Amino acid sequence: MSTEKALQVRSESKCELCGATESLGVYEVPPGSNGSTDECILICETCREQIENPEKVDVHHWRCLNDSMWSQVPAVQVMVWRMLKRLSTEAWPQDLLDMLYLDEGTQAWAQATGEGESDEDAVKHVDSNGAVIESGDTVTLIKDLNVKGANFTAKRGTVVRGISLVADNLEHIEGRVNGQQIVILTKFVKKAN
Repeated sequence: MSTEKALQVRSESKCELCGATESLGVYEVPPGSNGSTDECILICETCREQIENPEKVDVHHWRCLNDSMWSQVPAVQVMVWRMLKRLSTEAWPQDLLDMLYLDEGTQAWAQATGEGESDEDAVKHVDSNGAVIESGDTVTLIKDLNVKGANFTAKRGTVVRGISLVADNLEHIEGRVNGQQIVILTKFVKKAN
């Protein structure tokens, strides 16, 4: 049985997002869909056009997600989540997102394209004044710090050049003081101009 026929059986020949019965076609859910029924959904031309052209999105068309969000098909759940994220500046999509549950694997698939993420959502290292710190920056210590294991105190006002960021901890950076590579808490530094 072809993928399209299998999807028509699964969806009862209706768009799996809005329920329309006209102009239906197979949509491979990115990224890296292999064309199998598990990674594809059957959608109408209206849904396809709005998914592929975000500037043409009609918010009211997507109220249909109120019903399709309860689908047991992971590929449908992924597309529902992505469209709700795209529309989350409205109140009702945010309410639906709050109710939507995706298992861990499906959630990872939904987030794989970066839908709904903005630069403001990105996690950043910041200094004591809230300035963003990047790898290679120069910072100044704002407090005397006892360096454990090295038996010295890094004095207030010490300049630390060419810092590196600790990826898994936003409160830590690394830098060289008195020839020693040390971990420094971001709340004890300020970015140099």
